[in-house]
Amino acid sequence: MALALLVAVGADGLQIPFQIPPAPEIIDVIAMGLTSGLIGFHVLLLPTFVIEFIPLANVLPTWTGCVLAVLALRRREAKQRALAQIEKPPIIQVPPPVPAADEKR
Repeated sequence: MALALLVAVGADGLQIPFQIPPAPEIIDVIAMGLTSGLIGFHVLLLPTFVIEFIPLANVLPTWTGCVLAVLALRRREAKQRALAQIEKPPIIQVPPPVPAADEKR
């Protein structure tokens, strides 16, 4: 996870000094491949990859934001799976009290 975040920060940082095409696009392709390899493919990586090809939008830290979002979503999913696996104690139902023979009228 930390390595994927390092790749994302590095890709965003390298795009600022290398604005002459095709350098930013090459950085994006490498960042997409490395990020997918490190944290696995996630749907959020696709729009990030596309946004990087829009002029002036590629200076935003989109890779960093995307990796942080994917890691947060996966952490939430893991927490929900862990909570779902915890067994809940059985509910013991107590029958209503039976009235005594002398209480019946």
